[in-house]
Amino acid sequence: MSLPCVDELELNGDAVLMRVDFNVPMKDGKITDDTRIRAALPTIRLLRDHRCKIVLCSHLGRPKGKAERKLSLEPAAARLAELLDAEIVFSPETVGEEVEQLARDLPAGGIMVLENLRFHPGEQAGDDAFASQLARMGRIFVNDAFGAMHRPDASIVGVVSHVDVAVAGLLVAAEVEALQRLVDQPERPLVAVLGGAKVSDKITVFESLARRCDTLLIGGAMAYTFMAARDLPIGGSRVEADRVLLARRILERCEEKGVAVLLPEDHIVAKELSEGAETRVVTTIPDGWMGLDIGPATASRYAAELAKAKTAFWNGPMGVFEMAPYAKGTLALARAMAASAGYGVVGGGDSAAAVQQMGLADQMDHVSTGGGASLEYIEGKELPGLKALRAKRG
Repeated sequence: MSLPCVDELELNGDAVLMRVDFNVPMKDGKITDDTRIRAALPTIRLLRDHRCKIVLCSHLGRPKGKAERKLSLEPAAARLAELLDAEIVFSPETVGEEVEQLARDLPAGGIMVLENLRFHPGEQAGDDAFASQLARMGRIFVNDAFGAMHRPDASIVGVVSHVDVAVAGLLVAAEVEALQRLVDQPERPLVAVLGGAKVSDKITVFESLARRCDTLLIGGAMAYTFMAARDLPIGGSRVEADRVLLARRILERCEEKGVAVLLPEDHIVAKELSEGAETRVVTTIPDGWMGLDIGPATASRYAAELAKAKTAFWNGPMGVFEMAPYAKGTLALARAMAASAGYGVVGGGDSAAAVQQMGLADQMDHVSTGGGASLEYIEGKELPGLKALRAKRG
């Protein structure tokens, strides 16, 4: 069933409740990366162009149903005001008569941002009464929070049954289109790059990619669990000991399916995880040393595979990219993805943060705003938020 989208509507001064994903990284009360706020701008501008009264709602962090000043959305509202060069009303509450009155008093094209949805216990509980209260602020519901589409929260799923019209925003529509290209008969060869810390976080996506891709490139700390599964020396590198057998089974399944699996052939190692630690490039990791990034030979080999790809998907960094000595592998793959003539998708999370940090995001075909959501979509799961919108259309 097709996904209903906001650009299909005939809008004219409507009251709109819009779910956005302003779950942005913060440090000392300041936003360190506003990518997710910028990603919502096209839909917000579309609604403003049609003189809609817009109420934006989002979560931030994990406050567990209680207000935490450091997780207030007020800085996000302030940043949105700067980006739009417009006045933004900020509501210190999420629901209630006073908030509803503020929504009614908005001028045509006016915007209000609600306080963090997760300050209310009803949000993550999927409480229908809380969803109903939110829905009073808009006849139309627009969900543009792809990063939260895999959550059955009140503002993602529950709200839909309480509004007249529910549609996806422009960002969500673009995310679905981009990821569907990976799922639905991708051009081959399809090369997948998986990195990050834990095999256990990505078991189902490994299984999904084993059915779909031609080549699987593994990096990050999880590579050492796979190396242990092949009885390769890993020194003092991080390993999920209780996942070694699982990694061995994944490798066997890939072999059965004819999927080529590449593991690092050299490594950047150190005795401790710190910026100033002595580092070496080794092909065999000695005792007492830990692998913290793929080495130059591995980066070159992986880049060559990406150059041959007609379709590529990347999720998870190749090393501890936040520290300069261990960022070269991730940077090499980001450059290879950017230079590839094939269609490439960066699957959100730390990978998206890495390409943003390295200034290469605008050279990618698509950078997802949702780490967990993009992985679940590729796994073939029906995301609750998308399911609710499609069901509303009927």
